[in-house]
Amino acid sequence: MSKRISAKYKIDRRLGENIWGRPKSPVNRREYGPGQHGQRRKGKLSDFGTQLRAKQKLKGYYANISEKQFHRYYVEASRLRGDTGENLIGLLERRLDAVIYRAKFVPTVFAARQFVNHGHIQVNGRRVNIPSYLVRPGDVIEIKEASRQLVVVLEAAALGERDVPDYIEADHHKGSARFVRIPTLSDVPYPVHMEPNLVVEFYSR
Repeated sequence: MSKRISAKYKIDRRLGENIWGRPKSPVNRREYGPGQHGQRRKGKLSDFGTQLRAKQKLKGYYANISEKQFHRYYVEASRLRGDTGENLIGLLERRLDAVIYRAKFVPTVFAARQFVNHGHIQVNGRRVNIPSYLVRPGDVIEIKEASRQLVVVLEAAALGERDVPDYIEADHHKGSARFVRIPTLSDVPYPVHMEPNLVVEFYSR
């Protein structure tokens, strides 16, 4: 498991939402926050607090990527044509670890990051071990042949808690997937409501 795996459910509890839709999330049992003051009534969030929470939720969802890297995605999204929030989602979904997770090659996005880091993935026939590598429409992502029978891969393919979205074509028998197109917010199967427009407002203050 990756270095951050033990902390992932702390993100859930802090936000009070099961952001990955996992059955083991502590939020399924306790919706209040952690610590001795977790059950206190929460006051209404300010505009800044609402924007910050939206940013923390989206950033945490993608294996809690660093603030520096997440801000770079915002800057890049703002340079592209069209809606900045939609562009931001498109960039995040193009990350190689996100594609591996969406294709159900691994059970969690944290495991996806580690899977790529350990050199189990090829893109268009070439080994890529950078989780933040951005795939393009038409790219073929494959699990290295020697890694296709790993327990984590077989278990992930059998998971019934989520489906492969239609912007990815996955063949679990061959251990391959094709990134068909860049998705919009409505295409992405988030288990919770994401608000990239609030993330844009947070950074554009």
